[in-house]
Amino acid sequence: MAEPNYTARALTVDGVDIVRLTDAAHKAEVTIATKVGNNAFDMKVNGKPVFWSPYAGPGDVAKRPAMAGNPFLAPWANRLDHEGFFANGKSYILNPALKNYRPDGNHKPIHGLLLNSKEWQVTNTGADDRSAWVTSRIEFWRYPDYMAQFPFAHNLEMTYRLRDGALEVETAIENLSESPMPVGIGYHPYFRLPDTHRADWKVHIAAREHVVLSNVLIPTGERKPVEFPEPVSLATTQLDDVFTNLVRGDNGLAEFWVDDGKQRISVVYGPKYQVAVIYAPPGRDFICFEPMTGVTNAFNLAHEGKYNELESIPPRSTWKESYWIRTSGY
Repeated sequence: MAEPNYTARALTVDGVDIVRLTDAAHKAEVTIATKVGNNAFDMKVNGKPVFWSPYAGPGDVAKRPAMAGNPFLAPWANRLDHEGFFANGKSYILNPALKNYRPDGNHKPIHGLLLNSKEWQVTNTGADDRSAWVTSRIEFWRYPDYMAQFPFAHNLEMTYRLRDGALEVETAIENLSESPMPVGIGYHPYFRLPDTHRADWKVHIAAREHVVLSNVLIPTGERKPVEFPEPVSLATTQLDDVFTNLVRGDNGLAEFWVDDGKQRISVVYGPKYQVAVIYAPPGRDFICFEPMTGVTNAFNLAHEGKYNELESIPPRSTWKESYWIRTSGY
């Protein structure tokens, strides 16, 4: 009997619960640490890394969680401009004594509550002749310390699906509350092109508008046309920038990529991911293409009348969207 092309295996390695998805035909493998933020900390194609990660193996992921792999940012992505936010015309204040969010270098709350969350529960793992997948879920409303910071009862469900050598990351949010729930989520995946220097990398920015940021990286409400060359060379450019008004094909998808002339990593945004943050600091061998539902500080900018694209979920309704990671030349 022939070995199946797609497999999904739940394992415990170095005391860490993982799920490993494989696609033998495309020599692709993805490993998810389900109890450490449900982070897909490792993706390889033909044995070469797609995600940048400092980890030697699953044991490192739990011992020293870091921003690496594919971190999930919720219920707010990137920064808030103060320790609180507005929603539906009301002010909500964060409680720093709970110690379940972290500040950035300017003491702004950053990246939400779930970066390294242990509360994810695997609800479905499987493989067939078309793909391999794992679905995990957090019932956010069950945790008082989360609800104290973001008092909207909801469930989160994330599915990693490996198909035709590409990884789909699907997120569903079920709003259980009786009020509209603002959506400010995102992902912060770290990518690297193996065996080449950062100076050889070229970047395609699939956006028309460049969001103007303050000196503490908070949007001012202004936007200007994208003026970067096409493609952008990382030999001469560093990026920590926010982009919107994405360039989409007839299918509604927007594709960003990094390329070294032989290998390419593409990140493809579904329609509800309206914003891209690109982070490629000098001296580091990674680049982040970050799918976001809104700009940094979207909740508060919307309240101030400076941002009109904030998404929300009606009561008892579900929001769902995907983004995809594809490679070529590997």
